[in-house]
Amino acid sequence: MSVRRVGILGGMGPAATADFYTKLIRATPAGRDQEHLPVVIWADPRVPDRSAALLDGGEDPTPVLRRGVAELVRSGCEVLAVPCNTAHAFLAEAIGDAAIDLVSIVEAAAGDAQRAGITKAGLLATAGTAASGLHAEALAVRGVGVELPTEAEQQAVTAVIAAVKAGTVDTEVRSALLAVVDALAARGADGVISACTEVILALDGTAPSLPVIDPAVSLATQVVAAATSPPRANYLRSIG
Repeated sequence: MSVRRVGILGGMGPAATADFYTKLIRATPAGRDQEHLPVVIWADPRVPDRSAALLDGGEDPTPVLRRGVAELVRSGCEVLAVPCNTAHAFLAEAIGDAAIDLVSIVEAAAGDAQRAGITKAGLLATAGTAASGLHAEALAVRGVGVELPTEAEQQAVTAVIAAVKAGTVDTEVRSALLAVVDALAARGADGVISACTEVILALDGTAPSLPVIDPAVSLATQVVAAATSPPRANYLRSIG
């Protein structure tokens, strides 16, 4: 089987990058080492805060993201995976005309939500991701509605994400996250998209009251498909 080299643009954050690579390995139908995908990981945690750039006029992460894309292309990568939802707001400009196919985590997750029969998805994400509207747009195209957290609920989600990045997740943090899921369910959500990998890491196997779409799993599945298929015109919009 002919395969294309996969580039992972990571470091946002480091734990999310490691989590995605583990899920990519699990998604690959391999019986021995030699049957796994060739992968190059560029993990630069110095990428400026994506949410701060979107919400508060913070430093633009695009130049650092563009440099990472260039390094992956230089390493021979043909398929690009970015296991950071918020970064997708900057990828069109960061990639430009680089010779690499982006598999969008946003489109992959939206496709899985539709296939799961979700009609209204609660969104657990960074404030920047929620404000970008990327997930809402991808879901709307598929006839799936979105329920966003209230301001207070979003603050709780933001605190959970920060706790994971700091390595300080405890029962109280996890309970706060589960309470947000319950609130989304009470407002009509029949599924949840954990549109920030740190949310899944915070759950740590705990089952909330709604089914959860893990975009990292969705992305891993589509990356395997892309890496074992000929190039396509625009994975940014065609996946899922």
